Amino acid sequence: MTTNKVLETAEVDIAYDVHGPLPTADGRPPLVMIGQPMDASGFTALRSHFPDRTVVTYDPRGLGRSVRKDGRVDQRPEVQAGDVHAVIEALGAGPVEMFASSGGAVTALALVAAYPDDVTTLVAHEPPMIPVLPDAAAAERARAGFRDVYEANGWGAGMAAFVAMASWRGEFTDDYFAQPAPDPARFGMPAADDGSRDDPLLSDRSWAISDYRPDVAALEAAPTRVVIAVGEESEGTFTGRTSVAAAELLGQQVTVFPSHHGGFVGGEDGYAGKPEAFARRLREVLDNP
Repeated sequence: MTTNKVLETAEVDIAYDVHGPLPTADGRPPLVMIGQPMDASGFTALRSHFPDRTVVTYDPRGLGRSVRKDGRVDQRPEVQAGDVHAVIEALGAGPVEMFASSGGAVTALALVAAYPDDVTTLVAHEPPMIPVLPDAAAAERARAGFRDVYEANGWGAGMAAFVAMASWRGEFTDDYFAQPAPDPARFGMPAADDGSRDDPLLSDRSWAISDYRPDVAALEAAPTRVVIAVGEESEGTFTGRTSVAAAELLGQQVTVFPSHHGGFVGGEDGYAGKPEAFARRLREVLDNP
């Protein structure tokens, strides 16, 4: 049973989906799954492994079905945290459990800092926060590098440069910057430029997300159990390193999950993870404080 809803606010019409009953059948809080720049469709495989839970997904403002009315195109975690808070309030089911990945994990950390009573347990999977890294300045340069390739040559070239950046292991050294821009065909990307420059991942529209520094004091003061998670295949990569560093800031060891940055994703987009094993691990973490 899935109910598609739209929460209308002054700035955005937020589309969200409730998979299962409210109040929940098992008496547990709803399990909310959020990503960025991924919308609700990216959680199809993962939520299928939670048939016993009421799962809530949503499209971030300006993405998927959520239509912006504020005249802006930038993505800011504090603003998106307000959107997620509004959805949680609209559910009327009390504090929720949350799985959040990538930019969604950054939004979720901002949510817990600003609205500490919204979430009982947060599993924040591979939040890409540059300021937590020892080589933050070099990471900013690497981010600007794939943005520049995108601006110059379009989506295929920009995505190939992003993949090269995201898969680099270790700090961004002179060896990294000495590499030529990768051929899009190497990653199965189109070489043709369609002229668009509005991709939220490749442009600078989401830089506020990767520029976010978590409010450690607020997170530690919140009643929420915050778990920083990382994919076993992400060791040494950009988001693998940001995850380890974020966990250390919070005085914990990173919690390892199966697969890679998109480990919960099915095969529908060519970047298949291990969603069944990932879901088992997520269930373990949620069920065993």
